[in-house]
Amino acid sequence: MASQVFSTRSSASALKTLDIEMRALSRLRDAIRSPQLGMAVEAAIQAIVETPGRVIVTGMGKSGHIASKIAATMRSTGTSALYLHPGEASHGDLGIITPEDIVLAITWSGETLELGDILHYCRQRGIKLIVATARAESTAAQAADICLVMPQVREACPNELAPTSSTTLQLVLGDVLSVALIEARGFTSSDFRMFHPGGRLGAQLLEVGQIMGTGEAVPRVHSHASVKSATIEMSLKRYGCTAVVDQAGVLVGAFTDGDLRRCIAVHDLNDTIGLHMSPRPVTASAQTLASEALRLLNENAVSVLFVVEDGGKLTGIVHMHDIVRAGVV
Repeated sequence: MASQVFSTRSSASALKTLDIEMRALSRLRDAIRSPQLGMAVEAAIQAIVETPGRVIVTGMGKSGHIASKIAATMRSTGTSALYLHPGEASHGDLGIITPEDIVLAITWSGETLELGDILHYCRQRGIKLIVATARAESTAAQAADICLVMPQVREACPNELAPTSSTTLQLVLGDVLSVALIEARGFTSSDFRMFHPGGRLGAQLLEVGQIMGTGEAVPRVHSHASVKSATIEMSLKRYGCTAVVDQAGVLVGAFTDGDLRRCIAVHDLNDTIGLHMSPRPVTASAQTLASEALRLLNENAVSVLFVVEDGGKLTGIVHMHDIVRAGVV
């Protein structure tokens, strides 16, 4: 019974925390819709896009952890960024900031003492400063070239002391800037793959062109070839099928193990392959993501995709096993 009471209380506390933080996020959404914060966000995005150097993100304490995550998100999505610890900045690391950089300072109160040296350095060197704070009248806000004034919200902590709702807003505001920068820069999934080459994520961002068989590895016969010739070609390669192409190399069909079984007992092996091939095989482009190729294979209940260029010219072939070996699943 005691365990059940504890569980009920814990669930109630969890739901209360979620409700408080969701209300805080609703207030942030409304604030961004308003001219004051909306225009400031637009100005911040434009300033970062126009910055030839890096985004130096800084903050202290819990805001510092958020600042570090914002810098990491920006780095992984095409915006050069790094986190600068205010304490280290005051002991020599201010030199990291160059005149070509822009500084993004995260401080809920706007009165974080440890940020003072960075604020002074930016003003002294003419380095553009963006400040995200909940207090428009604060020291940091007054020092900013662009101030992102977030709404005052209740912390989810029962004592209303531990940064909870406030750090959630800071984190989401960082995502707002990062995603807007992705769109402003035209950052694509191919660009994303360049920054994430490892692990399952990297595998899912592989393109078919990186794992497909090409050249002599691709089984193919011309449309005037015989069933016998197609069977030999299919047997020599590892894909369990062969492409059928016309004189221009355009894919017109496929001949599979299943097609062979269906025709071998009742037809002459000297028949033209065009009489027994499967028309309209499933295809993809070399730029198709491997994860998308896997979806196509599953949806069409086939194990092989033919890779074609514009106009349907055959350029490669990829088997489900190739995708699995690449680590997509």
